[in-house]
Order: sequence, then C-alpha cells, then structure tokens
Amino acid sequence: MRCSNQRRKKREIAGIQNCRDRLVIGQLALPIRQNGADRLKYDTLGHSYAFRISGEVFTQNGIGARDGVAMTTFDGNGGLTHVDWVMANGAIVPGPTNSYGFYDETGSYTVNPDCTGTAQINFPIPPHGTSGAVIQLMFVIVDGGRTIHTIVNSLTPPNTTTPVPANIHSDAVKVSPF
Repeated sequence: MRCSNQRRKKREIAGIQNCRDRLVIGQLALPIRQNGADRLKYDTLGHSYAFRISGEVFTQNGIGARDGVAMTTFDGNGGLTHVDWVMANGAIVPGPTNSYGFYDETGSYTVNPDCTGTAQINFPIPPHGTSGAVIQLMFVIVDGGRTIHTIVNSLTPPNTTTPVPANIHSDAVKVSPF
C-alpha cells in the first residue's frame, strides 16, 4: 500500500508541475494575447534585438555574399535605430562608422495583429553620394516577442533608386538588460 501511495503522490506532484508550467507559459504569452486572439502592439518591440545576418546580393558584377551582426532598437512607436557590421565576400563593407566601428542607420517598422510586420532601414548617404542604401524587410515575431526572423524583400544600393535582387535573412533575440 505504501508503494502505491508514493506513486500516486508522484503523479499528483507531476500534475501540479505540469499545471505550473502551463501557467508560466500563459503568463509569458499575456503581453501578446487579447480576447483569445493573438495581438501584437508596437510596444511589444519596444526593446533591442541582436541579429545575425546572412545571405547574398545579386548585382551585374556577380553574387556578393553577406555576413554580419546588428543591434536594432525598436522604440515602441514605429521608429527604429540600427547598428550593424557586415562583411561582403569576406571584406568589410566600406562606409562611415561610429566610434565603435559599426554603421549607424535609422528606420521605421509596422507590426500586424498576427505577429508579422515590415521594416525599412535607411542608410546614411555615403561621402560624395546622392542617396543612402534602403533595405525593406518582412518579419515574424515569435516566442512571446523574444525572437524575430526577417527576410529582405528589397535592397536598394546607395546612389541609385533601383533595387537589386537579394537573398538575405536574419534571426534575432531580444537583448536582456544587463
């Protein structure tokens, strides 16, 4: 009888543990759930995210591999600031950098109720240039707002208004406060 009681207590404890896990998961989802439907607000992205960037750009001069890292801060109101450091075919992408060696950009974003969205990153005009590069992104927000996956849907190089084909994606995680 004693053995049977111990097994029953283990099952009860396991059931409580399972319930507690569900409650924790539910609490993590609360910021993005309203009235049983997924809803995401701009303030869900009112944080900084660290990105890993990878892909290719297709130009008349050939295929250019891209690899880099970025930090994007979403202001919670549709604006963003972005710093990145990107390699092109193994060489540093030229351009003006900040005091830490990264490139500074600004932009905007929109979040849809289904946790998808768009963003635009505007690069500064290079020295002696006529316009900065513009990157337009499509993204999805997952894991309770802790992760973002992006795909470049348009890349316009500096000094032109004509986009070039690109196959670039990035994945990001929310940066925790120090």
